[in-house]
Amino acid sequence: MKKLALHWQILIAIAAAAIVGWLVQNAGGIDARIPLVDIAWVALFDFIGTLFLQALKMLIVPLITASIIVGVAGIGGSGNLGRLGGKTLTFYATTTLLAILVGLVLLNAFGPGYDASGNPIGEQLALTDDVSAVAERVQGKGVGDVVQIFLRMVPPNIVSAAANGQMLGLIFFALLFGWALSQLPKEQHDTLLNFWEGVLAIMMRITGLVMAVAPIGVFGLVAKTVAITGFDAARPLLFFSLVVLLALAVHCFITLSVLLRVFGIRPWQMIQALSPAMLTAFSTSSSSATLPVTMDCTENRAGVSKRVSSFVLPLGATVNMNGTALYECTAAMFLAQAYGLDLTLATQFSIVVIALLTSIGVAGVPSASLVAIAIILAAIGLPVEAIGVLLVFDRVLDMARTSVNIFGDACCAAIVARLEGEQTSVSVD
Repeated sequence: MKKLALHWQILIAIAAAAIVGWLVQNAGGIDARIPLVDIAWVALFDFIGTLFLQALKMLIVPLITASIIVGVAGIGGSGNLGRLGGKTLTFYATTTLLAILVGLVLLNAFGPGYDASGNPIGEQLALTDDVSAVAERVQGKGVGDVVQIFLRMVPPNIVSAAANGQMLGLIFFALLFGWALSQLPKEQHDTLLNFWEGVLAIMMRITGLVMAVAPIGVFGLVAKTVAITGFDAARPLLFFSLVVLLALAVHCFITLSVLLRVFGIRPWQMIQALSPAMLTAFSTSSSSATLPVTMDCTENRAGVSKRVSSFVLPLGATVNMNGTALYECTAAMFLAQAYGLDLTLATQFSIVVIALLTSIGVAGVPSASLVAIAIILAAIGLPVEAIGVLLVFDRVLDMARTSVNIFGDACCAAIVARLEGEQTSVSVD
């Protein structure tokens, strides 16, 4: 019998958690207890959810380090990292940054973390952490000055930085290590690269084990929220999800379309050409799994040469995550709003930088956004446990942002092809 796909397991777990949580709330909420063992239902849900989140946090340091080192070493050691690689990486960095900024602007404009009266919605979402303590931790990160952000990028002790959750410094070190690794003589290069590829393979396998029990963890997190607040959390989370979908649409149909037009490519024709790949990405939520379809559409429907697509698209499936970076940033901002924190410009800049880097570092990981958001929250001092409230609508948002990731990859391929002097079937002339 065919095993049920993970996303269906998670959706079923969310539905079951909503029903069980509602029953528990009607039976007394936080005071409702399990017969015979005299344990509160909410305590059981909290244990299950916390165990899952602890497992996720356990993955962060080794996963992000190995992933970035292997990715950068592979790019830096490639003979293609010349003119073609420079154009590709510049486009990816630019569009990812634009996506993050679109998300930031819309989150600040709509403020989904506040209710109609302008009050934080933390209580509705069962975010029980003390607001003053959270605010103190955020301030304790030293983000009052933009200069401090860059100082933290170069930690005096990398082991201490990893132990204390200073992810920006760890990411910078991994980037530097990966580049230096790519410059070593072949024997040393191959030995070290094999080691880090092995570490990454192990971490991917452990991540797979953690994600295999994700439905149970999601059940605990959602059931706890519903048991405490009922369905009060549904409305603000739905509003947040709509803001994210709007931001993804703006980036896809305005930001990327304007860039296509600037470089002489018809945006609507490009969307039509990539529609099979975007639909595949929407259904699978995987850029890597969609790669063969993306390459077929880009080459045979958009007319991009195999020389360009075979380099740009596989690289994009690894490092170019426009939609993912946008979501990571908006999720962190939403949770900050829900806690009632007025983040400074420097703090928001820190979120932008970390979202930009983590969208590259964890791109190939299943449910990468969970790990990436955990990294961002830890870096700016917000409770990682707050991720639980995002899981209700995460599946739909995951499908949407993966489609945007795919379209961004294809746009880059078409634009790079034009810059290389190629004539494509989606070109204006």
